[in-house]
Amino acid sequence: MTLLDLIRQDIAAAGGWLPFDRFMSQALYAPGLGYYAGGRRKFGQMPSEGSDFVTAPEMSPLFGRALARQIAQAMEATGCREVVEFGAGSGALAAQLIAELDALGAGLTAYRIVELSGELQGRQRERLQHWADRVEWLDALPATLEAVVVGNEVLDAMPVQLLAFDGQAWRERGVVATAEGLAFDDRSTMLRPPLETGFVPGTVTEVHPQAEAFTRTLARTLKRGAAFFIDYGFPEAEYYHPQRRGGTLMCHQAHQADPDPLVAVGDKDITAHVNFTGIALAGQDAGLVVLGYTSQANFLLNCGIADLLQGASLAERAMAHRLLAEHEMGELFKVIGFAPLSAPFDALGFERGDRSHRL
Repeated sequence: MTLLDLIRQDIAAAGGWLPFDRFMSQALYAPGLGYYAGGRRKFGQMPSEGSDFVTAPEMSPLFGRALARQIAQAMEATGCREVVEFGAGSGALAAQLIAELDALGAGLTAYRIVELSGELQGRQRERLQHWADRVEWLDALPATLEAVVVGNEVLDAMPVQLLAFDGQAWRERGVVATAEGLAFDDRSTMLRPPLETGFVPGTVTEVHPQAEAFTRTLARTLKRGAAFFIDYGFPEAEYYHPQRRGGTLMCHQAHQADPDPLVAVGDKDITAHVNFTGIALAGQDAGLVVLGYTSQANFLLNCGIADLLQGASLAERAMAHRLLAEHEMGELFKVIGFAPLSAPFDALGFERGDRSHRL
């Protein structure tokens, strides 16, 4: 069975109309068929490598080295000796973190990876074989966690629901099957964006129940430690600004972006920007405290990336600059940190430039 056959089957079983979040889940994660379950290489710097996009750890190892300083500080503050990474991708970040944490003498005893893709697990095992005695793979979130949690570009890959405004009412956008392939179809719904003012007819936007549910589950699970998530996104007021009438849904293939998730299904990534206000509120409501929220550039500078740049070559500095530049990843990407309400601490990465007041 092909992925398109599976999705058509799901549409028929759902009565002819499939909510977009269920379509996105199958397109990305259907076992053996979805984008992240297939054998295609996803992560890399150039399309000639057969990759579709580049993430910060592939861009520069200084990303992981700087992040490791925050993790080491969190380990010391919380007394945890384990790190748990969600969605480890190529394994590049894990390799950078383990090596740097060891260099810092952080006392790391276990590095656990929660990874849904068996294909990516295989690549990670190969890359991390040097630390095989400390690395463990999990298929689901443990019942309890006492660890420092990290997730780089994880929240953006969680399925979203699409809403369309016709000038009078909001309608939920779903997927139907046609003779030519797949198409969008809007139906009545009680769903609404968290902000209700200023939307113009023709607006399409996203809501993020799965990412927020994940955050609440993490809050109930994290008994001791901290969590740091790095992703592209905005606070709520910017996310649902009336001028953002097309939403943020985007696809990536061969380092090209396009807005149509119904074409080349399974052969390209589908993402949406993160509403960090929703993530923060979900965590707070479930018992976490927000340690801070800031841009990736501020966070990495607070974690000492400027010092690391001093020993880098010119080429390495040029690549690392993309992590910090406002027109590259420095401003679009944000970092949010959490800790259990009972044990907050002053996190290094938010020492200067904390924007929690904007959430």
